[in-house]
Amino acid sequence: MAASHTSSSSTHHQILQSKYDVFLSFRGEDTRNNFTDHLHAALIRNGFVAFKDDETLDTGNEISSELSKAIEESNVSIVILSKNYASSPWCLDELAKIVECGNKRKDSKVFAIFYGVDPADVRKQKGEDFERAFAKYEEEFKENQEKVLKWRAALTRVASLAGWHLQDRFSPLIYLFLFNYLFMVIIFCLFSSDVSTIAYYKLTHVTSLEI
Repeated sequence: MAASHTSSSSTHHQILQSKYDVFLSFRGEDTRNNFTDHLHAALIRNGFVAFKDDETLDTGNEISSELSKAIEESNVSIVILSKNYASSPWCLDELAKIVECGNKRKDSKVFAIFYGVDPADVRKQKGEDFERAFAKYEEEFKENQEKVLKWRAALTRVASLAGWHLQDRFSPLIYLFLFNYLFMVIIFCLFSSDVSTIAYYKLTHVTSLEI
């Protein structure tokens, strides 16, 4: 598996202790070449250590140990929920792991972005795309309904969080506002207990989006 992750300053890492600032969970066919790429590039440019899977890995039914470890070693997870997200058992296992880590670690934060989907459909697994995916899973995993219930619970949990609802189209101005807001939220999550570090970050990084 090839992954993209770029290091920031040594001061940054000495304080955070986790390997990654941000883990991005997304459905490749929906957002890899548009929204997710823009977000990942903006995170890296602004000094965050961001993990984004750069391979098409959603061919199996279980996430790799390396990907699972990356989730465990991330301070913040951003879940980009799109119309085909639920059609991937890989994505759903990834999401369940994110929720599990969030339950175990109080300092682990999860944020949701609803990209071209209704948050209510995600939360209730309704609407054409989510209903079709779970109808298939109910049949495919007859002998492992616990897995399906775990996926449903993870979607319900994450979709119940405060998040951002975006239309499935490129909008530079909206992306700019969202990314800058996300950066400030992430900074608060990472450095809220160390005011001097926030000052250091603001002095050495420019929060901007280049399109």
